[in-house]
Amino acid sequence: MIQSMTGYGKSLVQLESGNLTIEIKSLNSKNIDLNTRITNSVKSKELLIRKHLSDKLKRGKIEFLLYKDSTNNNKKSLLNSPLINTYIDQLRDIVDGSAVELLKIAVKMPEAIISEEIEENNSDWPIIYKQIENAIESLIKYRKDEGLALEKDFIMRIHKIEDLLSSINKIDPKRINHIRSKINLEIEKLNIDHDNNRFEQELIYYIEKIDITEEQVRLKNHLEYFLSSIKNSTSNGKKLAFIGQEIGREINTIGSKANNSEMQKLVIQMKDELEKIKEQLLNVL
Repeated sequence: MIQSMTGYGKSLVQLESGNLTIEIKSLNSKNIDLNTRITNSVKSKELLIRKHLSDKLKRGKIEFLLYKDSTNNNKKSLLNSPLINTYIDQLRDIVDGSAVELLKIAVKMPEAIISEEIEENNSDWPIIYKQIENAIESLIKYRKDEGLALEKDFIMRIHKIEDLLSSINKIDPKRINHIRSKINLEIEKLNIDHDNNRFEQELIYYIEKIDITEEQVRLKNHLEYFLSSIKNSTSNGKKLAFIGQEIGREINTIGSKANNSEMQKLVIQMKDELEKIKEQLLNVL
């Protein structure tokens, strides 16, 4: 099945030091284009993260964010015992009071309580890595869901081109007969002597030049190949784009050989459907 290159995944890591948020955004690109912003505490794992993203996501303009939640309370409070004892000793010199009363006063004094930031440690990495994987899988699911919508659109438009090709197949014999009759009529109007055998040979040669039988067969095969390719287990937008080019080549050749206004109108409609397919293929993984 095909996948879109557009996607979004998010995950949350809950650690003793606070919460880490992981976000992955993906847009279409010819190749893999990674942009990462990672909190300093996990910066040492950046190369590993980038390789994993490349292996899993294959193509696309990828933005990876791993940051600390701004609302995190990742600090622990510690009593500054030496300073508090100093405060108590000084207070005893100037006031009478129990040890509890003096302690209550001392802990309210400047720097009696200090805050210390809790840092991630190596044991947190497996937890973080697992949540990175969850965010990636979430993005891939998004891509697959988008791919299903694209697949339906492709199938609908390919069937439209097939229907237009059937219409061309129906009018093609009439087109050839009309061209033959028109040339014969023009020769009669000229009223000149000519070699009938030579004329018939030239006429056959001309009709062969505008014959579209091979193009019709190849176009039908390309359309069938496109439909079978989007059902493959792996998404391959580059392959589909190549098949789209081959479809376009056959449609263009039919148009150049048409010499028939009705057929030209059908060719224009086919080109319109193919152009919409090509636009959507830019977003296929």
